[in-house]
Amino acid sequence: MTRSILDLVSPDVADVIAHSKMAVIPFGSVEQHGPHLPCGTDTMAAEVISQVLAERLDALYVPFGPYGVTPIHAGHPGTINLRRSTFEALLTDICEELISMGVTRLVFVNWHEGNIASMDSVATEVQDRHPGVYVVTSHACYAAQRIYAASGGELTHGGGIEVLAVMAHDPSLVQVERAGEATRPDHAIALDEMRRSAETHGYITDVTEIDSDGWYGNPTWATLDMAADFSSTVADDVAKRVTEIFELRS
Repeated sequence: MTRSILDLVSPDVADVIAHSKMAVIPFGSVEQHGPHLPCGTDTMAAEVISQVLAERLDALYVPFGPYGVTPIHAGHPGTINLRRSTFEALLTDICEELISMGVTRLVFVNWHEGNIASMDSVATEVQDRHPGVYVVTSHACYAAQRIYAASGGELTHGGGIEVLAVMAHDPSLVQVERAGEATRPDHAIALDEMRRSAETHGYITDVTEIDSDGWYGNPTWATLDMAADFSSTVADDVAKRVTEIFELRS
């Protein structure tokens, strides 16, 4: 049975919520991903993982929409940026509506780093405002980075892991032949490590600081065979941790 709020009739939405009291919401962005990946790459990645995750958790799947907070890609054709205030207002309204329906467990699944500050802000405010309601956020892009590192996968903008995610959604949207040679400039790798540090980090405000072409990595690393298991592999990993965290609240 579908678990998407878009596909279910109202009584069935109520039944899913009554059973699990949980909703899974994906977050991505619409932004340039080089000449070889669609502008909806991040949203596609978050959605294919979240759809499987909702099944694993017996949760309601609630799409947020394709757009995210992505000013660092502004000026590139195909990029649509939401102001933080817009993103946060929309997410707050969605959470409030779900809570009014009986949802007490919210799972945010993110594939775009520009969304993180806004997601954290809304999550903490919603949880503080509603005793007994808890939010867990999974940055599934980082989970995928960890999972595929041993086999050579790299989380770069437009690189192999993102190609894998789009292949899992629709292989016909991948145009690796347009990417040319793999590009892995040392400064780009160092800047990504810098901005992702959990201890001391700086900020990137223009993607061309990382690479002048707006993407880097090795798109040819991904294969259709790996893509066949991508969604379930990442979703199973996320589901395990989400379950552990919610058990701390029981």
